[in-house]
Amino acid sequence: AVLLTPELLNKINTLVVSAGHKLIKKKEEIKTRCDSFVVETNVHYPTDSNLLFDATRKAVELTAQLCSKLKIPGWRQNKSLVLKCKNMLHAIQNLRHSTSTNEEKKARRTQELKKQHADYVNYSVQLISKVVAQVETLNKFNLLPIGYNTKEIEMYIEYAKLFQDQIRRRVLDGKKIPHDEKVFSVFEPHTEWVVKGKAGVRQELGVRVCVVTDTFGFTVHHHVMEKETDSEVAVKVMRSAVEQFPNITSCSFDKGFWSPQNKEALESFLKITALPKKGRLSKADKLHQYSEDFRKAQKGHSAVESAINAHENHGLDMCPDKGIRGFKSYISLAVLARNIQHLGTLLIKKETRSRLHSKAIKRGLRQRLAA
Repeated sequence: AVLLTPELLNKINTLVVSAGHKLIKKKEEIKTRCDSFVVETNVHYPTDSNLLFDATRKAVELTAQLCSKLKIPGWRQNKSLVLKCKNMLHAIQNLRHSTSTNEEKKARRTQELKKQHADYVNYSVQLISKVVAQVETLNKFNLLPIGYNTKEIEMYIEYAKLFQDQIRRRVLDGKKIPHDEKVFSVFEPHTEWVVKGKAGVRQELGVRVCVVTDTFGFTVHHHVMEKETDSEVAVKVMRSAVEQFPNITSCSFDKGFWSPQNKEALESFLKITALPKKGRLSKADKLHQYSEDFRKAQKGHSAVESAINAHENHGLDMCPDKGIRGFKSYISLAVLARNIQHLGTLLIKKETRSRLHSKAIKRGLRQRLAA
């Protein structure tokens, strides 16, 4: 599985799509559509409180396991330490802000919440301090044999310190945590909080993936958007797609991909760029967007939603793999699998048509001989 890198899978995907185009016998210009969607990561709903527990638990458990292997005492009660931390987390989760109109009751509940959070953070600090002291001892006296290290433990220590600080600032100091400082999973740190404005979906936890599909039902190219927006990837995604399939001549987008720079760059290598402008349209914009080629391309753009839905129904709703490398490999493999499935469908249809045609010819011959 390690040998199936995203780069290798993408090369295989290009061969599969090319085979599909030959099967259809279309050597003419390829028209494409570009859009993005969110592939969710396998994470729970994040709050700074439960993320602090995740980081603290993993730091304690990994340290206890390492010390057990090295026959170092002092971590026999690690499970009860983690359980106490978990009980404190549950106490915080069960304690709600008061909805009473009585200001005194609301003030008491607020103080109780602050005390619970302070106790929880202080206990986490105690556990992490113990872990830090143990790690320093192991490294200082070279107690780690070959093949052992404390890098993973140190990663969870840093996460724990981050969430301890954020809880203090948010709950005890009443400050707001900037979005760019937030981490949404200690196990899948590439997870992003994405709000796309879908009906009934407030947010999605995952990573956006941009796909380029053609009018024959194949996904000709895809790109995992790490900390990127639609407008930031439009040009490079289409350049890569055209490098793989030089006969791509047009592409339709939605308004999220718009920028003046994108329009100018895309028009330099595409014959037709159906990129709707955000905001008010000038007279020149209206002439461009009401042109026959533009309207025809935009009319067929909704088909990309069908392609995305097909991907989601075949495994791209959530990625079970670990890490960003595993995420990218999973996406590439899923796109390849969907294209192979579509190619198989086309082959079956072609074979069916060939059989029906042969039967019709034989039936015609029998009728002529009988006459």
